[in-house]
Amino acid sequence: MSRAEEAAPLSDIIAEAARLLEAVQSDGLPIRLIGGLAVYFHSEEIPAPLRRSYDDIDIATAKGASRSTGELFSKLGYEPAKEFNALHGSRRLLFFDRHNERKIDVFVGSFEMCHTIPITGRMELDDRTIPLAELLLTKLQVVELTEKDLRDIVTLLHRHEVGGHDDDAINSDFVASLTADDWGLWRTVKLNVERLREQIGSLSLDVDTRSRVLERAEAIWERIEREPKSKKWRMRDRVGDRRRWYEVPDEVKR
Repeated sequence: MSRAEEAAPLSDIIAEAARLLEAVQSDGLPIRLIGGLAVYFHSEEIPAPLRRSYDDIDIATAKGASRSTGELFSKLGYEPAKEFNALHGSRRLLFFDRHNERKIDVFVGSFEMCHTIPITGRMELDDRTIPLAELLLTKLQVVELTEKDLRDIVTLLHRHEVGGHDDDAINSDFVASLTADDWGLWRTVKLNVERLREQIGSLSLDVDTRSRVLERAEAIWERIEREPKSKKWRMRDRVGDRRRWYEVPDEVKR
């Protein structure tokens, strides 16, 4: 058992996320960070207006890896939510750090909140987090966008170029392929690109940063619009906003 495995969860959540990643890489498990901490680990330096606090640790793991994931977190000092995990373990797992009053939320195979995002199919592209395109989509899929979500979106667009590849870039081809087959996801992404345009001025960014973020958001949206849409997408487009296009996620209680 390694030193990382023997220690209890650290009080500093960023240091704790780093400890988890060290253990994951040591064991070679298909586990990656998602959420705000994943954005943090992809950013060398976050401008002061975009910095925010982190409450919990969000994780993605591959289908079939739930048992090994649970064993690892137990070794690292976390308590499993046994009833929740027994009921929902094929899609989601919870582990608690009682001392620091935090939880680890594990999404198995896909990210299911307002929309479903496949987040583990390309895990091999990064050894710490899900790929940047998937990470951005987990934020752009939020219907009731929070200030933290907005800051994460802006941080990703500030730090990373947009292009048709995954080499330290947000793969707009991948984003476009998902939204071209899912009208609901397309609609929410459109809503949040519009919100970004309207709300970025509230973040007190310098002119260059604001311009860079907006240019990259526009590049993603242009690529989304250029992608041929599926028959399923076109049929759902006829209904439009007359029917709710998103799920209302249940808040997981501590």
